[in-house]
Order: sequence, then structure tokens, then C-alpha cells
Amino acid sequence: MLRSSVDGCCGLKALAGPAAQNTRQSDSLPAVTNGTSADPARFRVTNLTLGLEDCEAALRERAAETLGIEADRVRELRIARKSLDARRSGSRGRRFRFVIHADVTLDETPVGETFERALRAGRVRELEPPAQFGVPADKRRARPGHVVVVGAGPAGLFAARTLAENDVSVTLLDRGDSLRLRGRALARFQNHRELDPESNLLFGEGGAGTYSDGKLYTRVDHPLSLPILETLVACGAPPEIVYDARAHIGTDRLHRILPALREMLEKGGVAFRWRTRFEGLRFAEEPGERRVVGVETSDGGIDCDAVVLAVGHSARDTWERLHGQGVEIEPRASQLGVRIEHPQSLIDRGRYGEGPEAAMLGPAYYALVCRKTAKRAGGYSFCMCPGGQIVASVNSHGYLCTNGMSNSRHSSPYANAAVVTPVEPSGHGDGVFAGVDLQRDLEARFYEAGGSNYTAPAQRASDFIAGRASTSLRPSSYKLGVVPERIDALLPEAIRDALRGALEVFERQIPGFSGSDGMLVGVETRCSAPLRMPRDREGFGARGLANLLPVGEGAGYAGGILSAAIDGARAAQALLRVPR
Repeated sequence: MLRSSVDGCCGLKALAGPAAQNTRQSDSLPAVTNGTSADPARFRVTNLTLGLEDCEAALRERAAETLGIEADRVRELRIARKSLDARRSGSRGRRFRFVIHADVTLDETPVGETFERALRAGRVRELEPPAQFGVPADKRRARPGHVVVVGAGPAGLFAARTLAENDVSVTLLDRGDSLRLRGRALARFQNHRELDPESNLLFGEGGAGTYSDGKLYTRVDHPLSLPILETLVACGAPPEIVYDARAHIGTDRLHRILPALREMLEKGGVAFRWRTRFEGLRFAEEPGERRVVGVETSDGGIDCDAVVLAVGHSARDTWERLHGQGVEIEPRASQLGVRIEHPQSLIDRGRYGEGPEAAMLGPAYYALVCRKTAKRAGGYSFCMCPGGQIVASVNSHGYLCTNGMSNSRHSSPYANAAVVTPVEPSGHGDGVFAGVDLQRDLEARFYEAGGSNYTAPAQRASDFIAGRASTSLRPSSYKLGVVPERIDALLPEAIRDALRGALEVFERQIPGFSGSDGMLVGVETRCSAPLRMPRDREGFGARGLANLLPVGEGAGYAGGILSAAIDGARAAQALLRVPR
């Protein structure tokens, strides 16, 4: 990682791969400074490339060259985004390099043709002032006195963070436990198969992301991502999450970060209420308007001026209760499939080869796509966990759903990911909750096929493609056990055929991926919510309810930790801003 001051040629191999995130060389965000103090000009310089052994001075020099200035005119340089390019380069094989976007601070704006050409080409752009959680006084409407936030996942936590930053009183409730008690409930499930429907891998402090290893990958490019990531760093996350394109905190680190984040919010005035299940809304009818004035919970009623709904992608009973109270809900496409698990060494060879660089890069990850054509439905990998394990992501008796997680060191000898195919609402069946019904049907089917005790059905990838039973299985990271079953026969035909087509494409991208060393463990149904709560684009209010703000994955507006956190923070700001 680049250090806070120039200290010579340190080498950039510490920037590589998931394993690199275990090396914390600085307590501050990575920066290179020269100590001047004039009013700055700030620019982002994109697509700088560095080899594995290049030093930090080379990054400064290449940024300066793109800007058309001398390197000593760079007051400060911070990595904004970093990714590893491990693609093959013709007959020369793999050429490993880092692709870096850097934010550069200068004493004044450069002049000259080199700089103008870089601007026109998009290699350089001027940076806006950093985003903040606070809403400026001149853009703020009358502040609500008290807001209830339902759900302590990333959307709920950062909605509460934003509201508290703007001096709003917040009560944040969650049906699950705080982290320590949630961990005890999970241990009982893992060790004795005793499921707590209210506090489990899906419900409780941090939401489902607490036990799906803290990936921060997102396609959402929003200014609030930086203050959100910096908040996590302030609570103990490694500084490189701010710029790493494959940022990953790890379940073990999340268990230290979340209590620190809770303490930060409590100091800001947020009141947490654990083991408190949302049971409905209270309304007031005004001329031409229906408003939320409170919530009913398992622990009594709470009066409020607005409600932020951050219920997560598995709050099926909550969706049904809201729909029964007149909150509009519409069907949405879902993603359905299975987990696939391999020896991590197979993935490492497929991505990095067997050259000397491979040992420097840590456990390899992948993101594979099989595009839809006239002859196949398409599919993709999702939530890839290098050096991780498969877990049972369930909150109701009689159902089985798998997910993946990994700790910060990625020390497991297994790699796993979801392999899923999109299913449009028309493929779910009729009705608003047809997608939920399809999820339940598949989860019940796989639960029964595994022996009705959370053992998971499994099948070698080669046997799945060939349509035959597996006579034996590889060892698995799934602690509740696997049993040979015809996953190809358990899945609906359309999903089975789509996954077969995807696996055949993935085999060409990573040799051995779809062979006998690949093992399918099923079923994977909760990549996203199969519904959406329509809301106002600017104010974030639910249709017909301006002070009810549905956010995050459970509302159909996010697909991971960071995108959910951004959505929650944006909604909270919308509640406070004067409409444009």
C-alpha cells in the first residue's frame, strides 16, 4: 500500500488480491504529500498502470506525466480505486499489473496541451468537493422530530448515521439480537441445528452482510461511498477498503467494526432496540394525504414523524404485513441458482497460472458472466468468497438456502460462489408475492432432499451437466454436511438448463471449473428481493406515503452492503432536503 509519506520504493505487491488486505501499513488513508499549503486544485487521474514491483514514486510520476506537469508539483496523491489486471496478453501469457485511479491535489490548475488533451479524453477530471452526511442549512427543510428506522443492516445503520449527523432523534429497531447474542444463537444453530427465527444469519445487528463476509464491491458510483467507507475505517476497517476495487472486510473484522459503529451512533443520539419485531404502521388521515405517525412493534407502539424501512431481503412476513396495510409492492426479477465450491488452488491456477507472481497475489477471486443469447438464458457468478465457506442462510424452520462467507485472511482451502440465472417476474407465476412463493418452494424442496435437518444436497458439476447422480462428493466447507442428490432434478427445468449453459461457458474461462472438482451445493435463492416498493425518485417516499421511506435490498433498491448503505444515507438526506 502507498504510505502516508514518500519512503522509497516499497513495491506495490501489497496491493494485490484478498490476502493483501491483511497488511495494514498506515493508520490513515493512503497519501503521498509534499507539505505545501496553498488553496488546492483537485483532479482524478484514471487508468494509471503499475507493475507488481513498481514503487510509489512511479505512481506520482505517471500521474504528473498525464497532467503535463513535473512530479514535484503534486502536493498530495491518494489512491481512489485500485484493481488487478490479470488478463492474458497474447502469446506472452499473463501480464500482471495494477490499474489505478488517483486523486491528485495541486497548488494550481495545470495549463498546456497535455493537460487539455487528457481532459478531453476523460483521463483527467476535476473533483467535486467531498460529500458529507450533513445537509447544509440553506438546503434543509423543517427537521423531523423523531424518525424510526426499521432494520440494523447497512441501509438502516447509515440512514441512522445520516439522520443523527443532522441532529434528528432516531430509534433504530431490529427483530434480531445485538452482535454478541446473535453470535450465540448462530453457534447453537451450527452446533445443534437449533434455529432461532428472529436472530440468525439473516436477522440481527449488521443484517445478512454480517455473515456474508463484508464485500464492498458495487457498481454504484456515488459521492457518499467515500464518507461511508471512511466511517467504517474509523470503526476499525482496514484503510485500503477506501480504494480497493475488490474491497473485503471479512466476517471476523465485521465483528469488531459493528460494535464500534453502534457506539458511534449511540453517542450521536441513536437509540437501539434489539429483539423488537416490526408489526405494522400507524396512520393519520389528513385532507388529501395519508401519513405515517407511528409503528407497532412486538414491544409496544412508537410515535414518530417518519419511518425508514430497511428490512432486508428476507423479511417476507414484513412485506406481507405492509402490503396488507396498503403499502404498494410490485414484483421484480430475481436471481436463482446454487453455490459452487472448488479447491482454492484450482481457482488460483485458473486465474494466475503457476508463475512466481501467483504466490504474491493471495487467493484468487473471479466474476464470471455467461451472456444471454438466442439459444441460452445466461447466468453469472455472484458473491464469490475466496478462501471461504458455505453457510446455511435461513430464518424459518423447514427451509434451506445457502450463502457464502470468508474471514479477512481467506484461510480456508475452499473457494465458493453463487452461480445464478435471472428469472423475470413472468417466470415466478401470478401475483405480487409469486417470486417469494417460488423461493419458498425451492428452499422447502432442497431442505427435504437434504434430510430435513439443514444438510445440503450436493452434486459434482460434471454430473450436473451430464444429468447423472454423483457417486461420491468432495469434502466441503459447509459445516452442516452435504449429501449426494440430483440437484439437476430438484431445480426447475429453465433454471437447470440456464445453469448448465453458464457452467459450460465458465469452464472455458477457468479450466476445471465445471469438472469433477467443482461441487454444486444448493439452493441459492436470496441474492436479492423478488419485489420492489415503488417510491418517489427525489423524495424516496413510498407511493402515496411521503414520510415512509423504503430503502436497501428489502425494498428492491440495492444489491450489497455498500449500495444498501448509500441508499439508506441518500434517503435520510432526502427526508431533510428541500425538494428541488
